Amino acid sequence: MRVFKFGGASVKDAEAVKNVASVLQDYGQGPLLVVISAMGKITNKLEELVDAYYFSKDSKKEIFAEIKSFHQQITESLIKDENDYYEVDNLLIELECIIEKRRDESSTYDMEYDKIVPFGELISTKIVSTYLNKFGVKNRWIDARNFVITSSKHRSASVLWEESVPLIQNSLKPLAERQPIITQGFIGRDINHKNTTLGREGSDYSAAIFAFCLDAESVTIWKDVEGIMNADPKQFSEAQLIPKVSYNEAIELAYYGASVIHPKTIQPLKNKAIPLFVKSFVDPLLPGTEVIENDSRTLNDTQCYIIKKNQSLMTIASRDFSFIVEDNLEIIFSKFNAVGIQLNLMQNSAISFMSCFNMNDTKTSALLEELKDKFTVNIKSGYTLLTVFNYNDSNSQLEKIIDDRKIALEQKSSSALQLLLID
Repeated sequence: MRVFKFGGASVKDAEAVKNVASVLQDYGQGPLLVVISAMGKITNKLEELVDAYYFSKDSKKEIFAEIKSFHQQITESLIKDENDYYEVDNLLIELECIIEKRRDESSTYDMEYDKIVPFGELISTKIVSTYLNKFGVKNRWIDARNFVITSSKHRSASVLWEESVPLIQNSLKPLAERQPIITQGFIGRDINHKNTTLGREGSDYSAAIFAFCLDAESVTIWKDVEGIMNADPKQFSEAQLIPKVSYNEAIELAYYGASVIHPKTIQPLKNKAIPLFVKSFVDPLLPGTEVIENDSRTLNDTQCYIIKKNQSLMTIASRDFSFIVEDNLEIIFSKFNAVGIQLNLMQNSAISFMSCFNMNDTKTSALLEELKDKFTVNIKSGYTLLTVFNYNDSNSQLEKIIDDRKIALEQKSSSALQLLLID
C-alpha cells in the first residue's frame, strides 16, 4: 500500500489534471491511496468567500461566481459531456445554498470557515476522480471526513487517533486493496459530525495520517519542484536539491517554515519508519528527495534558507510593570492559542515580550482585545523573517540576502539563525 499526495499546483488547470492521470498511469501500480488538494489557489478564493459571507459583504455572490466559473472551465476542458460532472454541479449548488442562507448568529468565524473551505477539496477530487475513470485509471472516490476523526477545534483540529485508526484499518483499507482511492487532504470531521480542517497546507499531513493508519510502505508528495531544496528556487536562483534528509532535519525545516512539507507531516511517518519521497510531477524521472530514519545529520554543511514574508511584530509589556516571567507568559501564550495565532519567532526581556507571526488582521484584532486590560501592546507590520538552518559563520550569502534592510530581531541557536528584517 502506497500513498500519493498531489497539491494545488498539480491540479491547477485541465492540463495539470491530465498530467496527474499520466503520473498515476506510469507510477500508480498496486494498492494506492491518492490525496488531492483544492485546485490552484482556490482555497484563497474560498477564504474570501468565508469573509464575505460572515460579514455580509456585497461581494459574496461575485466571489462565488468566480469559484464556480473556475471549476466549470476545467471540467469543460476535460470532458465535453456535462452529465459526467453532475456531482461537481451538486457540490457547487450545495455551497451556493450555504452562502444564500442567513448565517446562524451563534456560529463563529472559524466554524463557518470549516463549513465552506472544504468544498475546495471535495470539488477538486470529484473532478479528478471522474476524469481518471474516463481516462482509464479506474478509482473510487471517498470522503475523507468519514475516516479522519478530529477534535472540535476549528481550523486547527487534532486527529483523534483512537477513532480514526480502526475506521481506516477496517473500512477503508479493504477498499484501497481492491482499487485506487481518491480522497481529500486538509479536512476531517469531529465526533458531532461537524466539518473540521487541519490547518492551511494540511493535505501533506492528511497523507501522513492515511499512511500511518494503513501501514503504508511509502508516501510520495508530488510537487512543482524537483524535491526538497535548500531554498525556494523562485527566490534563490542558486537553490540546490537535497537528495536525502533525516526525519529530524525535515521536522526542523518544516518547523522553521520550509513550505515544501507541512510541519505535522513527518511525525506519524517517523513513528512507523515510513519513507517519504518528494518528487516532481513536472519531470517524474528526476530522483527527488528521500526522507528517511537517520540518527546522524544528512545535510552536512548544506545551509537552508527559509523566507516568510508579510510578518507582524508585536511587543507586549505589563501595565503594572511586573516582569515578563512565568505567570505573565502563561497568560500571553494562552491568548495567542485562543485566537489561533502561531508564533514564528519570540523573544523576551525582563519587561517585554516580542513575537512575530503571519499577518492576519482578524486574529490580530481579537488578540489585542484579549490582551488590552493587562498589557500594553504595540504592533507593526511589514517584516520578513529569514531563517538560515544549519547556519555557520562562513556564510557568504547572508549579506546579499539582507541587502540594505535593517534587522528588527535576531536570534541564534545551535542549528539556526533567525533575522526579522524590516521591509
